[in-house]
Amino acid sequence: MSRRLASLALAAAMMAGACAPQYQATEYALAQPEGAYRLASGDKLRIIVFGQDNLSNIYAVDGSGKISMPLVNTIMAQGRTTQQLARDIEAKLRGGYLREPKVSVEVDTYRPFFVLGEVTNSGQFPFVSGMTVQTAVAIAGGFTPRGQRNSAEVTRQIDGQTVTASVPITYPVQPGDTIVIKERWF
Repeated sequence: MSRRLASLALAAAMMAGACAPQYQATEYALAQPEGAYRLASGDKLRIIVFGQDNLSNIYAVDGSGKISMPLVNTIMAQGRTTQQLARDIEAKLRGGYLREPKVSVEVDTYRPFFVLGEVTNSGQFPFVSGMTVQTAVAIAGGFTPRGQRNSAEVTRQIDGQTVTASVPITYPVQPGDTIVIKERWF
């Protein structure tokens, strides 16, 4: 009888161990952002062309990753930093429109992030700099009673590829991320 009880206890311990989140550094290190912020669809940019008030405005990065502005027409913003985009706009304006254009580009509004699964209010939310998965869940109204409280799945675009990783709730969130809070079993 004690042998049977010991085997049941061992099976229960193995099942509990299988349910516990297992993190390996390489598992979620792939999703870590590197370097300067890269622009993508959904970002809104404040572009200032010094001395040219009619060109200075807020421009949205469209679904194809481009912005459209007077004299420049369309220009690719997707995957570029704000400094790279400013140089590209200066080059286009220098090509026949302005003698020495000075352009400043900054992100006015970051693209939203998304929270799904076991949270009170799933949906799309505005990004706030310095967020973690835990603060994103708080913005979504908190965990449901069944929500797994120590890990989440984060899906992110990295170099044009979609990467999904299991991460701890202290993991940093980036604009455009999709966070899924799974159901816990115990």
